Amino acid sequence: MSGVVHVEERRGVGILTLDRPKALNALTLEMVETVSGTLRRWHDDTAIRAVVVSAVPGRAFCAGGDVRGVIETAARDGVRDAMRFFREEYRMNWRIAHLGKPYIALLDGITMGGGVGISVHGTHRIATENTTFAMPETGIGFFPDVGASWVLPRLPQHAGFYLGLTGTQLDGGTTTRLGLTTHYVPALDLETLLDELLDGGEIDALVARHGIEPAPGGLDAVAIARHFASDDIGRILASLEADNGRFARETLATLREKSPFSIAVTTAALRRGAGLDLAGCLAMEYRMVHRFLEDSDFAEGVRAQVVDKDKDPRWRHDRIEDVPAAAVEACFAPLPDGDLTFDWHD
Repeated sequence: MSGVVHVEERRGVGILTLDRPKALNALTLEMVETVSGTLRRWHDDTAIRAVVVSAVPGRAFCAGGDVRGVIETAARDGVRDAMRFFREEYRMNWRIAHLGKPYIALLDGITMGGGVGISVHGTHRIATENTTFAMPETGIGFFPDVGASWVLPRLPQHAGFYLGLTGTQLDGGTTTRLGLTTHYVPALDLETLLDELLDGGEIDALVARHGIEPAPGGLDAVAIARHFASDDIGRILASLEADNGRFARETLATLREKSPFSIAVTTAALRRGAGLDLAGCLAMEYRMVHRFLEDSDFAEGVRAQVVDKDKDPRWRHDRIEDVPAAAVEACFAPLPDGDLTFDWHD
């Protein structure tokens, strides 16, 4: 055990188990460093033919990153020290995507924020009936990161803009239909699937055998495609305001509750991410984090939602329309020390 990630090597399979259940397995810097460093070793180890990441039994796979710890570090030690968490996390995300061997994530429980990042870039992403999936960052004055600016714009029927801006929660069936997860397997079958993998089974054949078709349902794809077809937040809002239907009213109310600055910047990030590769998106997000730690709603959102839990954040702007375009553009400006880079060294 290293920190709160168990690391095992069993019959050619590397197994990473998140073990911080009281915090819903939220990722700390130590956990990220353990996972990333282990992936670096397994990347070059021909004896490891596949990697599995899961969590100890409980409510969550991984509910995100330790945002409270990040904000406290920034306040106490400065932005540079707080950025270390994101540097290591984003490099871990890149390593998952470039591992070169099956990376199997078992999303059996709450999967949000950093939990998305430690799973969605893998080759096999398995949802269950217990999966609750979301990128809720705009509600804490942040933005969907960990490569979400690459993932979300590529979802079908404009669902990515809707999910990234509203933070809507999805069940396992919906994530599978959207392609956020690759397979839907009953939770009771996961242990058998892992046993068969350890016995030498081939992962594609195993998930094909254990996977089932999820029940119909989920998002209102027609309404989402209608209102979120634009990558301009002004047009999205205008479309919702012109519709008196239930979906439009509820979605507009949800957007108005979020940080106006976060909504404006997230829209711009998803628009830019549609034309970048994963490394480009992660480097862009790293620039954005720096700006958010310096001057944004992030600290206030964490205070209201995580620390004091009064659910009454005092955002800097009253309305999304009030956020200056120059403030949004400043989030994407180059950093003085250069962009984040990605490799298998250190």
